[in-house]
Amino acid sequence: MLRRLVMLCMLLPALAWTGPTQLRIQGSNTIGSALAPALVQAWLRAQGATAIDQKAGHSVNEWIISGTDTSGRTLRIDLGAHGTRTGFSALAAGAADLVTASRPINDDEAQALQALGDLRAAASEQIIGLDGVAIIVHPDNPLTRLSIEQLAQVFSGQVQRWEQLGVRGGEIHVYARDERSGTFDTFASLVLQPAQLQLARTATRFESADALTAQVARDRHAIGFSGLASVHGVRTLAIAAGDAPALLPSRALVASEDYPLSRRLYFYLPQPAKADAGALADFTQSAAGQAIVAAYGFVSQQIQALPVAMHRNQPPAYAELAQHARRLSVSLRFQPGSAQLDNKALRDVQRIASYLDSTGKLRGRAVVLGFGDRKETPGRAALLSRLRALAVRRELARHGVETLQVEGLGEQLPVAGNQHAQDRLRNRRVEVWVY
Repeated sequence: MLRRLVMLCMLLPALAWTGPTQLRIQGSNTIGSALAPALVQAWLRAQGATAIDQKAGHSVNEWIISGTDTSGRTLRIDLGAHGTRTGFSALAAGAADLVTASRPINDDEAQALQALGDLRAAASEQIIGLDGVAIIVHPDNPLTRLSIEQLAQVFSGQVQRWEQLGVRGGEIHVYARDERSGTFDTFASLVLQPAQLQLARTATRFESADALTAQVARDRHAIGFSGLASVHGVRTLAIAAGDAPALLPSRALVASEDYPLSRRLYFYLPQPAKADAGALADFTQSAAGQAIVAAYGFVSQQIQALPVAMHRNQPPAYAELAQHARRLSVSLRFQPGSAQLDNKALRDVQRIASYLDSTGKLRGRAVVLGFGDRKETPGRAALLSRLRALAVRRELARHGVETLQVEGLGEQLPVAGNQHAQDRLRNRRVEVWVY
């Protein structure tokens, strides 16, 4: 009898781990390697769950998180982090309830998954935080900045020696994430594809962002790219897009998406969403969830009022604000080819209104500035930028905000070039300032 009791006790942990799965999460390694498990555990604790534990799954970059809810029911969440593409594939196969993605869903994926609803709708496509694709080199490398065009030449293999970039170092060793990675997709879309180039065949590929960064830190000839959360023991380069100044991936510049290699991090939920998937997404959007996003090295979407340094290229209206007001940490952008705010901007308007309410600035303290891309017709960029600012003012008014001033600054102060459609889209933005 005693022997049977001992054997039963030994089996209990295994039985707990083989229980039914409440939620299946698949996708991005950037999100799934550490952030997603932390969000899941915090969400379970917020529901009152106890005995929360995390163990390795069947393969590398897989985890099983378990707990016990307030009624004594065993909870289990399975999480895989093999790359953004694998998440959408798992959703199509019925093997995922929520996809983590480090780039937006593409047209082919949206078409293949249309039976699960419009995955670009605001309820399905949820931006959970921001990241910068940092260009990283060995700490001893003296290079400080590159343009987008130079990056494309390096990673395609057109430039193969550091001397071609003005520094000593010999042969350049290129490191990149693998084909399943959303980080690679983002890099390719922002750097390689506009130049109609492909990654050099000699590049060394990695599934893990941390493994790539560790190798760059060991190799004096190396250059690579990684999300901010994995930048340890290496040096980041400032990146210039078009006529805009070279920028480092600081938290403020990533939050505003002014840094040229900024990117959004996503949850994608099929519709109707599983209740637990929706609850996890809601928790992640909350202040508690956004604090975890920031704690794990990414950039949260919580609103801050930040000072902006004055410089001689600022137009008078902007210089006046830089001297006497503060800029809110988000920039509001629009759907491609539309005057409609995109999904992130819709939530950011709510966050702005909550911030202004909490600081007593709902009425007569906010200034809305619109910007645009360069147009051939004189005055058209200024007109369109003002119309964008007015669209934001209307949306803010729906949430109780009375603005002090609305202005369109046209093509002034670009954050990207004007040659490519994606750059023009980045320049079409609205800033909110507060006195």
